Amino acid sequence: MSTTVLQAPLSPATLGPASRYVLDSREVLLSYETDELAALRFSIILTARWEADRDEEPEARAGLRADLELLRKHYGDKIDDIAMTFGVDEAMKAKEDVERHVIVPRDWKAAPRQREMQCEAEDMGEYGL
Repeated sequence: MSTTVLQAPLSPATLGPASRYVLDSREVLLSYETDELAALRFSIILTARWEADRDEEPEARAGLRADLELLRKHYGDKIDDIAMTFGVDEAMKAKEDVERHVIVPRDWKAAPRQREMQCEAEDMGEYGL
Protein backbone atom coordinates (compact mmCIF):
# COMPACT_ATOMS: atom_id res chain seq x y z
CA MET A 1 0.00 0.00 0.00
CA SER A 2 1.50 3.33 -1.00
CA THR A 3 0.65 6.71 0.31
CA THR A 4 0.28 9.68 -1.97
CA VAL A 5 0.91 13.09 -0.49
CA LEU A 6 -0.85 15.95 -2.18
CA GLN A 7 0.78 19.29 -1.75
CA ALA A 8 -1.50 22.28 -1.84
CA PRO A 9 -0.02 25.64 -2.74
CA LEU A 10 1.00 27.64 0.31
CA SER A 11 -0.95 30.83 0.56
CA PRO A 12 -1.86 32.92 3.58
CA ALA A 13 -5.49 31.82 3.23
CA THR A 14 -4.61 28.11 3.50
CA LEU A 15 -2.14 28.43 6.36
CA GLY A 16 -3.01 28.09 9.98
CA PRO A 17 -1.25 29.94 12.81
CA ALA A 18 1.27 27.14 13.38
CA SER A 19 2.15 26.97 9.68
CA ARG A 20 2.70 30.72 9.55
CA TYR A 21 5.00 30.45 12.57
CA VAL A 22 6.98 27.65 10.92
CA LEU A 23 7.36 29.65 7.69
CA ASP A 24 8.39 32.78 9.60
CA SER A 25 10.90 30.80 11.65
CA ARG A 26 12.27 29.23 8.48
CA GLU A 27 12.80 32.66 6.91
CA VAL A 28 14.54 33.96 10.02
CA LEU A 29 16.79 30.91 10.19
CA LEU A 30 17.67 31.16 6.48
CA SER A 31 18.52 34.83 6.97
CA TYR A 32 20.74 33.96 9.93
CA GLU A 33 22.52 31.21 7.97
CA THR A 34 23.01 33.58 5.01
CA ASP A 35 24.51 36.19 7.34
CA GLU A 36 26.96 33.58 8.65
CA LEU A 37 27.86 32.69 5.06
CA ALA A 38 28.47 36.38 4.35
CA ALA A 39 30.75 36.69 7.39
CA LEU A 40 32.77 33.70 6.21
CA ARG A 41 33.06 35.21 2.72
CA PHE A 42 34.26 38.51 4.20
CA SER A 43 36.86 36.66 6.29
CA ILE A 44 38.04 34.70 3.26
CA ILE A 45 38.55 37.84 1.19
CA LEU A 46 40.41 39.67 3.95
CA THR A 47 42.58 36.68 4.90
CA ALA A 48 43.46 36.11 1.24
CA ARG A 49 44.65 39.71 1.00
CA TRP A 50 46.77 39.34 4.13
CA GLU A 51 48.24 36.07 2.86
CA ALA A 52 49.13 37.69 -0.47
CA ASP A 53 50.85 40.62 1.23
CA ARG A 54 54.58 40.35 0.49
CA ASP A 55 55.43 42.36 3.61
CA GLU A 56 54.38 39.48 5.86
CA GLU A 57 56.98 37.06 7.12
CA PRO A 58 56.94 33.55 5.60
CA GLU A 59 55.82 31.95 8.90
CA ALA A 60 52.93 34.38 9.20
CA ARG A 61 51.94 33.81 5.59
CA ALA A 62 51.97 30.04 6.13
CA GLY A 63 49.66 30.47 9.12
CA LEU A 64 47.35 32.71 7.10
CA ARG A 65 47.34 30.14 4.30
CA ALA A 66 46.23 27.46 6.77
CA ASP A 67 43.53 29.80 8.14
CA LEU A 68 42.37 30.51 4.61
CA GLU A 69 42.07 26.81 3.84
CA LEU A 70 40.00 26.29 6.98
CA LEU A 71 37.74 29.27 6.21
CA ARG A 72 37.10 27.95 2.70
CA LYS A 73 36.20 24.55 4.11
CA HIS A 74 33.75 26.17 6.57
CA TYR A 75 32.28 28.20 3.69
CA GLY A 76 31.60 25.04 1.68
CA ASP A 77 30.21 23.28 4.74
CA LYS A 78 27.87 26.20 5.44
CA ILE A 79 26.54 26.02 1.87
CA ASP A 80 25.99 22.28 2.33
CA ASP A 81 24.18 22.91 5.63
CA ILE A 82 21.89 25.44 3.97
CA ALA A 83 21.20 23.00 1.12
CA MET A 84 20.33 20.18 3.52
CA THR A 85 18.09 22.40 5.64
CA PHE A 86 16.41 24.61 3.04
CA GLY A 87 17.04 22.89 -0.29
CA VAL A 88 19.63 23.24 -3.01
CA ASP A 89 17.83 26.14 -4.72
CA GLU A 90 17.86 28.24 -1.54
CA ALA A 91 21.53 27.38 -0.93
CA MET A 92 22.51 28.47 -4.44
CA LYS A 93 20.49 31.69 -4.09
CA ALA A 94 22.18 32.44 -0.77
CA LYS A 95 25.64 31.72 -2.23
CA GLU A 96 25.03 33.91 -5.28
CA ASP A 97 23.62 36.72 -3.13
CA VAL A 98 26.60 36.60 -0.77
CA GLU A 99 29.15 36.47 -3.58
CA ARG A 100 27.45 39.36 -5.35
CA HIS A 101 27.11 41.66 -2.33
CA VAL A 102 29.95 40.93 0.09
CA ILE A 103 32.90 43.12 -0.78
CA VAL A 104 35.91 44.44 1.04
CA PRO A 105 37.16 47.83 -0.17
CA ARG A 106 40.61 47.61 -1.76
CA ASP A 107 42.06 50.24 0.57
CA TRP A 108 40.80 48.38 3.69
CA LYS A 109 43.77 46.19 4.42
CA ALA A 110 45.00 46.30 8.00
CA ALA A 111 47.75 43.72 8.32
CA PRO A 112 47.18 41.03 10.97
CA ARG A 113 50.27 42.03 12.94
CA GLN A 114 49.21 45.69 13.04
CA ARG A 115 45.73 44.66 14.13
CA GLU A 116 47.13 42.45 16.91
CA MET A 117 49.40 45.26 18.15
CA GLN A 118 46.47 47.67 18.13
CA CYS A 119 44.32 45.24 20.14
CA GLU A 120 47.13 44.70 22.64
CA ALA A 121 47.53 48.46 23.09
CA GLU A 122 43.79 48.83 23.66
CA ASP A 123 43.82 45.96 26.18
CA MET A 124 46.60 47.65 28.20
CA GLY A 125 44.34 50.59 28.88
CA GLU A 126 45.43 54.05 29.91
CA TYR A 127 47.77 52.79 32.64
CA GLY A 128 49.86 50.61 30.34
CA LEU A 129 49.20 47.45 32.38
